Amino acid sequence: MTVTRTAAVCSLVLGLGFGLPGVYGAWRLARHGEVWTFLGFPTYGGGPFEKGGLPTSAALIAGFVAVCAAEVACGVLLWRGASSGLWLALALLSVELVFWVGFALPFGPVLGLVRTALVVAALLSGH
Repeated sequence: MTVTRTAAVCSLVLGLGFGLPGVYGAWRLARHGEVWTFLGFPTYGGGPFEKGGLPTSAALIAGFVAVCAAEVACGVLLWRGASSGLWLALALLSVELVFWVGFALPFGPVLGLVRTALVVAALLSGH
């Protein structure tokens, strides 16, 4: 149970840590037409999405916020010990990875890798 609860904490940190700022970032972009900067860094702009020709938009950030909401749901399921949380964590990984890389969010892949290793460990232990 400790492994899945640790994975749950990773999911909650990922979902809330990126989702809550994402709500503000989408609102700010829609309202003011500029990407929100935090401590001098653009929060959801200037990354590979833009370099590849996909401009940052409120809708794109809102899509990421929706994925973050699913991540929070995943964290709750993992915390409760539901095996569906393990599978949801694996299913979300590829979608999250696209956003983490596309928005150049360096902590997402690191924490996502830790969560995935914990999920795989839980699955291998027969959870």
